[in-house]
Amino acid sequence: MDDFEAVTLRDPSSALTATYVPNAGMVATSLSDDGVELLGQRRGLQAYVSNHKTMGIPILYPWANRLSSMGYGVDGAVVTLTPGTGGVRTDQHGVPIHGTLGGYKDWTVTAMLESQLTAELDFAARPALLATFPFPHLLTLDITLRDRTLTVTTTVTATTGSRVPLCFGFHPYLQLPGVPRAQWQIETPAMRYQPVNAWGIPTGRVEQRPAASESLGDKFIDDGFDEVAPGSVFALSGGDRRIEVHFDEGFTAAQVFAPGDDDVVCFEPMAAPTDALRRGGYHEVQPGESAVARFRITVS
Repeated sequence: MDDFEAVTLRDPSSALTATYVPNAGMVATSLSDDGVELLGQRRGLQAYVSNHKTMGIPILYPWANRLSSMGYGVDGAVVTLTPGTGGVRTDQHGVPIHGTLGGYKDWTVTAMLESQLTAELDFAARPALLATFPFPHLLTLDITLRDRTLTVTTTVTATTGSRVPLCFGFHPYLQLPGVPRAQWQIETPAMRYQPVNAWGIPTGRVEQRPAASESLGDKFIDDGFDEVAPGSVFALSGGDRRIEVHFDEGFTAAQVFAPGDDDVVCFEPMAAPTDALRRGGYHEVQPGESAVARFRITVS
């Protein structure tokens, strides 16, 4: 993988493995069950690093999904974003999408064991990162693979007098090789639906949705939600395999994405709804304190 140094974690209790690439944005490139790949590879790692074409499980940081314009204000500070600068990239409508850490190479690995990987990123030491998100903090990712479960724990520690907005998320591309997409079953918990405009930005209208179980069939899905309760479970199943995504804590919003052009389903844990960095509705880490968000992917 060119100059990318992959780290493969092994579950002591099963044939499950997970591969991460710290110097390519701490992206997970593989979750393999006895050789069966459960993460969508999309266009591959090189396209992710070069062109921000997401694959595997990327972190979306410091905001997930889209912002409605090229600037935002927090605590009186106004930030202007410039496409192509500081990791900012745009979607087809020209609005910023998925934060600034896509393929970011300067993560520091602080622990590496057979079934555990920990890496951190100090925003205070990275002027280019602070230019687009001017809130000094330490971002830590702790990954474990045990008991057929990949656990991803994110800790955000405010290291100065600034509060840090929490609007990040993750984008797991899940797949079921050998099972036709039309036969895939998806399960979602009760939560609140947020309709969007043509640019994918919430309209402000909301609608309660009960828990649901449905066949994916030929559906195209790209729906955003909030009011996701701690402990909520999303599931993809088909054939003899079931993959669950557990929103354990810190992720109160979600995007459910099943594109029409690739056989993948995404249950995206988000710390705040789409465009929250501009319109509010997010939690903050207070100076000197830490916030933890955790999700798990279980394979059975």
